[in-house]
Amino acid sequence: MCVYAFAHYKLHFVCTECRVSFKRHFPEQGRQHLCPTCAEPMRCAGHDFAAPSRRDTRAWSVVRAVVDEGLRYEGFEPCGCGKDPKYRPRTRADLRARRAVARREGISLAEALARRDAHIAER
Repeated sequence: MCVYAFAHYKLHFVCTECRVSFKRHFPEQGRQHLCPTCAEPMRCAGHDFAAPSRRDTRAWSVVRAVVDEGLRYEGFEPCGCGKDPKYRPRTRADLRARRAVARREGISLAEALARRDAHIAER
């Protein structure tokens, strides 16, 4: 049974500049959720995003790198059938390791950020 198929769950939207996160329904086409602090468009972080503390600027820099690459924090497949959680780096050390792998292997940063183990190629 699909977890996300029959109900419209709210998604986490983040403003990495202000370091805030809100749960909202996905906006209608052509509309965006705006940050209440800076009035800039907020970015979708997925269903399973866990916001770091607002004071933790290092963790928010990792969130910014992940979201800038177009990745979302999802624990399930978009329909909810798959139970394989998606990996996303949580620390700056993980982020640095994945950037080095992306440069060394000539792959995109998004692909390197999605790998569970930075040093092993996905098959």
